[in-house]
Parts: sequence; structure tokens; C-alpha cells
Amino acid sequence: MDSNVVVRSSSPPSHEGIRMVRTAIRLFLVLVVFGGCVLIYVMMPTNTYRQIWLPRIRAEAGSSTYFGAQGSTLLFYTFPIMFIAVMGCVYLHLGKKITDYKIESDGKTNRIAVWKQPMLVKGPLGIVSGIELTFFIMFIALLIWSISTYLTNGFKIITPQSAAKSHEKVWEAKLESASLRLGVVGNICLSLLFFPVARGSSILPLFGLTSEASIKYHIWVGNILMVLFTAHGTCYIIYWAVTDQISQMIKWEKTGISNIAGELALLSGLALWVATIPRIRRKMFELFFYTHYLYIPFMVFFIFHVGVGYAGIMLPGFFLFMVDRYLRFLQSERRARLVSARILPGESLELNFAKSPGLKYNPTSVMFINVPSISKLQWHPYTVTSNSNLEPEKISVVIKGEGSWTRKLYQVLSSPSTSARIEAAVEGPYGPDATHFLRHDNLVLVSGGSGITPFISIIRELIFMSTAFQSKLPKVTLICAFKHSSDLTMLDLILPMSTTTPYDISNLQIQIETYVTRDTQPKDNSMNLRSIWFKPLATDEPVSAILGPNHWLWLGLIITSSFMMFLILIGIVTRYYIFPIDHNSNKIFSSPLRALFNMLAICMSIAATASAAMLWNKGSNAKELKQVQHIEASPPRGSEVYNAERELESLPQQSLVQATNVHYGQRPDLKRILFECKGSSVGVLASGPKKMRHEVATICSSGLAENMHFESISFSW
Repeated sequence: MDSNVVVRSSSPPSHEGIRMVRTAIRLFLVLVVFGGCVLIYVMMPTNTYRQIWLPRIRAEAGSSTYFGAQGSTLLFYTFPIMFIAVMGCVYLHLGKKITDYKIESDGKTNRIAVWKQPMLVKGPLGIVSGIELTFFIMFIALLIWSISTYLTNGFKIITPQSAAKSHEKVWEAKLESASLRLGVVGNICLSLLFFPVARGSSILPLFGLTSEASIKYHIWVGNILMVLFTAHGTCYIIYWAVTDQISQMIKWEKTGISNIAGELALLSGLALWVATIPRIRRKMFELFFYTHYLYIPFMVFFIFHVGVGYAGIMLPGFFLFMVDRYLRFLQSERRARLVSARILPGESLELNFAKSPGLKYNPTSVMFINVPSISKLQWHPYTVTSNSNLEPEKISVVIKGEGSWTRKLYQVLSSPSTSARIEAAVEGPYGPDATHFLRHDNLVLVSGGSGITPFISIIRELIFMSTAFQSKLPKVTLICAFKHSSDLTMLDLILPMSTTTPYDISNLQIQIETYVTRDTQPKDNSMNLRSIWFKPLATDEPVSAILGPNHWLWLGLIITSSFMMFLILIGIVTRYYIFPIDHNSNKIFSSPLRALFNMLAICMSIAATASAAMLWNKGSNAKELKQVQHIEASPPRGSEVYNAERELESLPQQSLVQATNVHYGQRPDLKRILFECKGSSVGVLASGPKKMRHEVATICSSGLAENMHFESISFSW
């Protein structure tokens, strides 16, 4: 849970000790280790680093017969980040031991919340908070500092005399120097590129981030990276052209820089970059999705281009991403047991998967789904609507037919000739480490269309808390806008359909304001509902954590063991194969071959350790998985919420129907609704279309209501 929230429920003394340990770990990792890494990047362009620090480091670490010059890069750039990742796993594992819930916020939380308010709403960066804007400005300042310092120091040594010795003009020598420095600064971006897209990252939670919310950072860094690398390649081509060295473009050196490898890497990156243009991504998602696999040749040829020594600067982020990617691959190889599907009007689906009772996740978590019969390669993310506490044996997602893939799935399931089984695979769920929305007095959830799905998971969590803890919870106002009245059936998903845990929402204050924008009167859609139950196969498995209930400890073990195995492999190869060639003969060992050895060692290390951990956990969890192979559940009920003539039996004191107002032919007056919300702290969460999220963010950042704290839940992947 959020460490900045005061606990009102009883808390054992051991929990306070765990919190103190977690706080100490977090402060040490973020302030000391990460701060030291930032200092290194700040000092890299300076003469102090290049003329004093680097020679000493290379003298100590670079003289190793096991790692050679690569040793200094591993020591300075890779070890600190790996240490943060492993200790982050310990931090997250300790957080799972804290089971009590935190309700009220303190003054420190409110002060921090001011920095989380939107500072920019419209523009190329989207909705940006004060903290995000501050760190973005600091990152841009680092890049400007680096390139300006590199250029200043590089141009100082370029004189007419030095240029004449190379048969160059001064401006040509400066062009070459600038070209090189652009690539060096681009590598700073590359070192950060893969951290936001590691879905099971142990580093992002240390900064209060999730992989879903960090996608925009990946986009920002990726765009800057491609600008720098494109400028780097273009300037070199111009330099070779004006100095009659155009033949350099087709050279693949056995030692040093391989130009043609860099060009192949740049071409792969450019093709990937073009496909990320928003219009292409929205209209041709398949093209965007498939071209993203070009990151593989991009990284391979980049390592061939610069060599393993320099590539070690970006190694930590890529190594951790590869660990995460391989674990996702192992999970995706399983066939998830799809128990049932519910066909809703408006081309909407609810898919219900069997899950292991030991799998826990927080509200607003995301699960990636693949249906091989539609596309073997495409994976699409959807918010999990079920609650792991109320529904321990089921995990559900809602899919809205808004693209070609989702429409094909809807057509397959809604067809009367649908077979008794459909194959599916899943990755995840991935979600936040803490439930932070509990600190508010009032919770306003603003959604448009399928944007209601993350709020279903939040409301179900509040239902569980109102039943289990009998604590004071924030008052909830759900504002949802739909295009057609047929979409109103999505409100039926707010309450769990069938659970083994009884629940009571008499303590939950909730008001639902629904707006149907294109229909002026209600329409009867009850006859369009349909439920499908699928026959399982013996090979189907419930959705479960790939590394079991102690996932974070196992992940820390995988990171540690795979990295150590990588070091052992390259140490053996260097000591007994590369070192003798470099030092006992007149030959110099090929840089591309050495790079190939390193890439193979990384892949072998990660595959061996992660596979062993997965097989160990699969064996230990076999009994639990077997218990949920024969889940039987009652058929889902029909549409109830927007039909005011029916009363829900699960609400003994208040009907959800009575708490729901439907407005036809109207759009919500968001400014009026939000300004009428009372309370010292009003949490405003917006999910859905970009225009709607920007409107809510503009209202919250206007300064007219200081008690509002905005958060955007975006579906922009």
C-alpha cells in the first residue's frame, strides 16, 4: 500500500518494522545508488572524468584477464543498476507482507500531491504533472549539458594545424567531432529506453511508477533517441561525402567501429520510428505492432557497431528487459483456461478466465491477451475488472469492439456456430504496487466508453474493503458517458456476478451518473445478452504468477544468477580464448565475434536461469493448479442495473439501481460536477478518450479548486 498514508486499521508491530526497512531500502537505492549513477552521467563529458577518473578505472578494472576493457564498463555502469533491481525485488516482496489498509492521508502526502497535479495538458507531451515536467526538464538539461560539453572540449583540440595533418578543413574536422558526440549522447537515451517497457520491473515501483503509466516516457526517450541517432548518421554521411570517403559506408571493421552495422541499426530504427506516428498507430495497429519487433536487429547491429565495451553503458536496461521478456514468453506458452464469455450489446465482451487462488493483483491492473485463431502474434492489453479478493478463482477482462482484432473476436464469439472451446494465452496481470486512491475523502471517476473498465476494478476493491474492514471509505461518484443505450449493460459488471466471498456494500457511498450522448430515449437490449461456457482441455491451465506467490524473490534470484552466469561465461571465454589471442600473438581478436559471444552469453544465461525457476515453481504449484481445473460457476445473470424495475439482492440497504441516474441525449457538465465535490481531498481519475481526459485535467489544474488531485488512466500504447 501507499507508504504516505496513515493506517487506521490495526497494524501489528512487525508491519511497522517492515515499513521502516522498506523506507530505508528505498531511500538508499534512490538517493545513494541512483544518485551516484546520475553523477556519473553528469561527469562523463568533462575532462575530469576522461583524463582522471577513466584512466584510473581502466587501470584497476580494465587490466583484468577475465573481462579486459569491458570490466570497467561493467563495474561503473552495470553493477549499480543490477543492485537496484535486486534490492527492488526485496523491497516489493516485503511490501506483500503488509496486509492492513491505509485510509487517511497526512500533510506530507498532500504536499507531494500538489506536484502531481497537471502542469501541461495540451501539447506533444500530453498530460504532464509537475514532477514529470521537472524530471523531463532535468533530463533535457543533462542532454544539453552533455552535448555542449563534449563539443566544447572536442573543438578546443581542433586547430588549423591539426586539421591540416589529416588533410581536412577545420569545419570538416568539427563536423566529424560533432557527429561522434551526437551518437555518444544518443547512447544516454538508449540506456534509459527499455526501463519503462519492462512490465514486471522491480525498479519502476521504487519511483512510484507502473509500466502502463511509463509508456509515455518510453515514447519521449525513443523520439529523442532517434533524432540524435539520425543526426549522428546523417552528419557522418555528409562528412564522408565532402571528404571523398564515401566508401567508409560499406566498411565492417574487425576492430573498432563497424560503419555498416551502424547503418543497418539506424535503418531498423527508422522503420520502427515511422510506424509509431500516431496516425499510423491508430489506423494500422498491426503495422505498428509488427514493426516494433525491429528492436531486435536494431540492438544486435548497434552492439556490432560500437562493440561490447561501449555497449555496456546501455546493458543494464536491456538486460532487465530481456529477463522480463523471456518470463513473458514462458507465461504466454501456456494455454489459459477460458471459463466463459459474456456477449454484451454494443460489440462488447467479458472474458472470464480461471485463475490460481494464490495470484493477487491490485485494481487497474492490465492483462495482455492473445487468441491464436485470430492472430498468433498480436497481443492486446485490457484492464482486469475482477477483484482477486472477492473472486479468488476467476479473472475477468472486458473488451470493446473498436478495432479489427476485437471485432473479429466479437464475431467469432457471437456467431451461433461458435465451437465449444476457444484457445487463448495471457501475459500478466501487471499493475500498481500500491492502492493509492484510498487517501481521498471523495473519489470522482470520469470515464468515456470502455474507459469504465479500470473503475470497475476500483469499485470492486472498495466493495471488498467495506465488507472486510468496515472502515470509512471515500465517497464514490462514477460519471460515465456512452454513445448508445446498448452500452449501458457495462454497468452490470460493477458488481461481481458469482463469488465465493460474500460481500456487502452498505458502507459504500456510491452515486452513478450515466450519460447516453446519441440516444434520446432508452432501448430494450435485454434480448441481446448471451453467455457462452467453454469446455476445458487437460492442457489448459489457470492464470497464475509465472514465478509463484514469492514472485519478487524469485525475480531477484533470476536477475542475480543470470547476471553472474553471464559474467562467468564471458570471463571463461575471455581468459582462455580471447586473452591468449590478444596477448600471445600478433593478431587482435575480432570485435564483432566478441560481441556475438556476449549476446549469446546473455541469452543463454537468462534462458537457463528463468526456465529453471519457472519449472521449480510449476512443480511446487501443481497441487494448487489441479484444485482449480474443474471450476464450476453459475451462469451470469442478465442486465439489471439500468432496469429500475429490478432490485439487486446483493444490496440489502441500498440498491445500485437507485444510485444510478441515466441522462439521455446529454453530455456531462464536468466543470459543474467537479466543482460541486466537497472534501479536503478529492481524487479525480479520468479514463477514456483523449479529449475527455484533457478536459478533466484542464479543470483540475485551473487552480479554482485546490482540493482536487488528478490522475489519468490512458489506453495509449
